Amino acid sequence: MLLEGEAWREFFDAFEEVAFRLETLPVYGVASEDEEFRRFLAGEPRPDEELADSPWLHRVRKFTESGRRVQRVHVVTPPLSDYLRYEMQWGYDFNIVAGEDVRILETETPSELPFPAHEDFWLFDDTHVVLMRYEEDGAQIDRTLLEGVDASDYVQRKDAALRLGIPYEDYRARLNT
Repeated sequence: MLLEGEAWREFFDAFEEVAFRLETLPVYGVASEDEEFRRFLAGEPRPDEELADSPWLHRVRKFTESGRRVQRVHVVTPPLSDYLRYEMQWGYDFNIVAGEDVRILETETPSELPFPAHEDFWLFDDTHVVLMRYEEDGAQIDRTLLEGVDASDYVQRKDAALRLGIPYEDYRARLNT
């Protein structure tokens, strides 16, 4: 079942304990980020107040205040793309302050990971899998709720990614040394 617009938001917000995201792409084509990304590439300073007030961060705070967790692991292959540097500095820096557990799994050889390193998904409460599909340029094709699927394979992928990923703060500190 495709999840779009308000149906996606309602489905997402209904998770009870943990929402986990595996990201694998070096770039995501998100139209709402185009202006920020342009400003980042132009070397403009990060607009801390503006970013701290984003709707996503409000949702993450609401989730974590209610005892729910939001986790994310992004698989990256060096060197980091401009988009990944933007996503980290203008996104993840704020996500962790809002309460999201963000980890980075850096690998030179994604094919050697214990899970497919080319398939993005959300896993909700270790039960519901939403496959995220993208064009080569990072533009989203769709979000598909996999119905009637045994989620155990995705739970194993999540567990491996969390085990192998390092906390974003540690990864960021390594980049700055």
